[in-house]
Amino acid sequence: MTEQTLIIVKPDAVKRTLVEEILSRFKKKGFAISKQKMLNFTTEMAKEFYSAHSSKPFFDELVSFITSGDVVAAIIERDNAVSLTREIIGNTNPKEASAGTIRGDFGISITENSIHASDSRESFDKEVNVIF
Repeated sequence: MTEQTLIIVKPDAVKRTLVEEILSRFKKKGFAISKQKMLNFTTEMAKEFYSAHSSKPFFDELVSFITSGDVVAAIIERDNAVSLTREIIGNTNPKEASAGTIRGDFGISITENSIHASDSRESFDKEVNVIF
């Protein structure tokens, strides 16, 4: 069954001109991109987007980083989109992410890990409303 999910190419990867490389990895795995746009998060958008982490000590760092530059957001779709996307992006910590995953290949740190992806259908529903 076709499923949608959201990915966001983060400011670190946009600055390093990795957008096309990252998007092509999803296309090669059979994903279709149904919507895509470049934007710069406002502080308010970032706080809403990351509200699930608002009580965590790294929340302010997340908000500061995601608002630090342009991002590219895309709604991508295919069968089992959420779980396959999580495999493609790899562990949140690039040092623990496998080679061949986006974070393993391009991530710099836990914050500057090149990509965000919705981790569930519920997260997608919330996050997509902030972005699109």
